[in-house]
Amino acid sequence: MTDPLWVTGLRIVHIGAGMTAFFVAPVALATVKGGKQHRRWGKVYFWMMAVVALTALVLSVYRPIPFLALVAVFSFYMAFSGYRVLFRKRPTEGQGAKPLDWVGSVLILTASTALIALAAVRPTPVWERMAPVALVFGVTGIFFGIRDVLRFVRPQAEKNFWWFDHMGGMIGSYIAAVSAFSVVNLHFLPPVVRWLWPTFIGVPAIVIWIRYYRQKFARKDVTVPAQVDLTPRAAH
Repeated sequence: MTDPLWVTGLRIVHIGAGMTAFFVAPVALATVKGGKQHRRWGKVYFWMMAVVALTALVLSVYRPIPFLALVAVFSFYMAFSGYRVLFRKRPTEGQGAKPLDWVGSVLILTASTALIALAAVRPTPVWERMAPVALVFGVTGIFFGIRDVLRFVRPQAEKNFWWFDHMGGMIGSYIAAVSAFSVVNLHFLPPVVRWLWPTFIGVPAIVIWIRYYRQKFARKDVTVPAQVDLTPRAAH
């Protein structure tokens, strides 16, 4: 059965946005944090990831493939969380969580709970094969969802918390983009390995990166200065 033209077009958009995000992210990471180029390419990356998630949701409903729909929510939330924290850098000065932030947290917690539940029940062959992937993504999503909710209700005392959350979220979302690239292209690997090797490498890298900068900032006892302010211009 041939797919409708709109499905083919949507799939092309999905692939194009995913490839753009895959190659743009390293550019944003390599540029000076807070500089014009970093903000520009960071925005391109964020919106490409939004297009990837939206098209994946539509395509997964068309099939339907609930596993891919839930993974799309998980993947985009990392970028969403890393982007939105830029609007909450000073929670004690009125930059608290907005309804959009709460909606995002509820969605990731719901999707992650569903991933864990379906990984346990394994109702179809897809869930049987992908149960380890669903479990890892589900537990990770629960962790970040709860973390963000706690951030909303209890402002952080650490003055540079937003710096770590921003970079952790964005790099975490890039891990999801690399996972998608791996699943599509690295067919010589077992399916579960294709999905999870970027997570097993990327998450420890994020932890090491955050620890390095936390120690660096602690030694100097500084706040991330205004010239590396990463807040999107529209927020001012």
